[in-house]
Amino acid sequence: MKKVVVIGPESTGKSSLCEELAQHFDTVWCPEFAREYLLTNGKEYEYDDLLTIAKGQLAMEDEYLLTAATYNKLAKDSPFSNEPLLFIDTDMYVMKVWYEYVFGKCEHWILEQIVKRKYDLYLLCNVDLPWVQDELREYPNLEIRQKLYHIYKDIMINQSVSWVDISGDYEARRLKAIAAVEKLLR
Repeated sequence: MKKVVVIGPESTGKSSLCEELAQHFDTVWCPEFAREYLLTNGKEYEYDDLLTIAKGQLAMEDEYLLTAATYNKLAKDSPFSNEPLLFIDTDMYVMKVWYEYVFGKCEHWILEQIVKRKYDLYLLCNVDLPWVQDELREYPNLEIRQKLYHIYKDIMINQSVSWVDISGDYEARRLKAIAAVEKLLR
């Protein structure tokens, strides 16, 4: 199973991109658990809530890995059925940045999961899309969003998995992401 993670600051099109890629490659995608958790429990959160969110994200990811494996076996006529594939909106790097940016420290469990979990490609979404407000987003300020983007970029540079910067308008992002995944599958 090839696992592609889409990360970056909020309001950079991560969820939309995951959904579009899953449709293009005829597979499934794992959504961000934090959104569901905060919509259910309220948008105010504390330090301990982030560990609950992180564990929920990984449990959801494991569930979608099984779903993707089954789905890809059934999709025999898909041109990509020989290479099971899962797109994941958010991973433990996102949790690490969230912990450190908001609380100034990170749970050790998150760091252990970063080492333990293996992925095949990261797509880092840049902040060059217009900000879209919703009930959960916290950082409309472009300067803060750029700072967060550079934190993610530093993480990508200092880890060993291939990654691609995804920037431009929605169509440019989609095409760049498709090309990166096709390269991974070759």
